[in-house]
Amino acid sequence: MFHDQVMDDAILIQLLRLAWIAATLPILFSSIPIPIPIFTWLRRTLLGFTRRGKIMHSSSQKFTLPQRFFLHFYAVASIWTTFLLVTTWVYAYKTMPLVTEPFAYSTLTSYLTGGSSLRNVSFKKRYAVWEAVFLLLLMEVQVLRRLYESIYVFNYSPSARMHIIGYLTGFFFYIAAPLSLCSDCALEVYHFQVNLVTEFIVKGKNHMPATELDFWQVVHPLFNLTWKHWIGAAIFLWGWIHQYRCHKILGSLRDSRQADEYVIPRGDWFELVSSPHYLSEIVIYAGFVVATGGTNLTIWLTFVFVVANLSFAAVETHNWYHQKFEDYPSSRSAIIPFIL
Repeated sequence: MFHDQVMDDAILIQLLRLAWIAATLPILFSSIPIPIPIFTWLRRTLLGFTRRGKIMHSSSQKFTLPQRFFLHFYAVASIWTTFLLVTTWVYAYKTMPLVTEPFAYSTLTSYLTGGSSLRNVSFKKRYAVWEAVFLLLLMEVQVLRRLYESIYVFNYSPSARMHIIGYLTGFFFYIAAPLSLCSDCALEVYHFQVNLVTEFIVKGKNHMPATELDFWQVVHPLFNLTWKHWIGAAIFLWGWIHQYRCHKILGSLRDSRQADEYVIPRGDWFELVSSPHYLSEIVIYAGFVVATGGTNLTIWLTFVFVVANLSFAAVETHNWYHQKFEDYPSSRSAIIPFIL
C-alpha cells in the first residue's frame, strides 16, 4: 500500500510537470522572432487568447467574457488554496511533528502508547510536509489579496473583455499552482483525510479520539524551517507589496478618468517598466523557488510558466502604450528593467 501511494505521488508530480511544460512551450515558440509560418500563426493565435481590456481589439469580441470575471478564478483560488492549506496543516500537525531528534520524549511517548511511529518517517520527509504548509501559507496570502483587489480595488470598464481561453487558463493556473506547492505530499494528505472521514462515519462523533490542539505545536515547526524559507518569504513579500501598490495605482486611474480615456500610469515600479504588476508577480513566484532552495522541479516549471506567460503579455502591453502615447517614457522597459 505504501509503495502504491509513492507511485501515485510520482504520477501526480509528473502530470503537473507535463501540464506546465505543455502550457509553456507554445508561448516560448511563439516568442521566437523567426518568420516561419507556423510560428507566426502560433503567435497570432496566442495574442488573440491573451489580449484583454484595453489591448483587445474591438473586432476581436468573439468568444469573450467580461474582464470582471477575473473575480471567479480568484474566488476559486482562495477556496482551493485554503482547503489545501488546512488539510496539509492538519496532516502535518497530527502525523509529522518536526522534531530534530528522532527519539525525543514526545515521539517516544507517542510510539509507546500506540501512536504513529516516526521510525519509518525520515526527518527529510517531515521537513518537506512542513515546507508545503509554509508555501501554501504564502500562497493563501497572495490569493486572498487578489480576491480583495478584484472586489474593492479594480473597477473594470463594462466594455473590458477577455478571451474565454484566457479565462480558462486562469482557472488552470490557480488550481495547478497551489497544488504544485504541495505536490510532494498532496496524495498522502488526501488519503489521510479520507481515512479520517471514514473513521468518523464508522465510529460516530462520540467514539472519535479526542484531539488536543496545542497552538504552539501547530505553528512552532514553521519556525524550525531554515534560512532559505525566510529569504524566500522576504522576496515574496517584496513582490507582494509592490504588486499591491501597482494595482492600487491602476485602480485609481479607472476612478479618475472617463470611461474610454487612458492615461500613462506613474509611480512605484511604473517608473521602471510598463507592467510592474507582472514583474512583481514574477518576484513573488521567485520567492517560492528560493524558499525551496531551487531543488523542486515542479515549482521551477511553475515559475518558468509565470515568466513566459507574463513576459509575452507585457511586451504586447508595452507596444500598445507606445502606440497610444507619443510622449510615453522611452526609459521604461516592458517587464524586466534594462533587459526586456
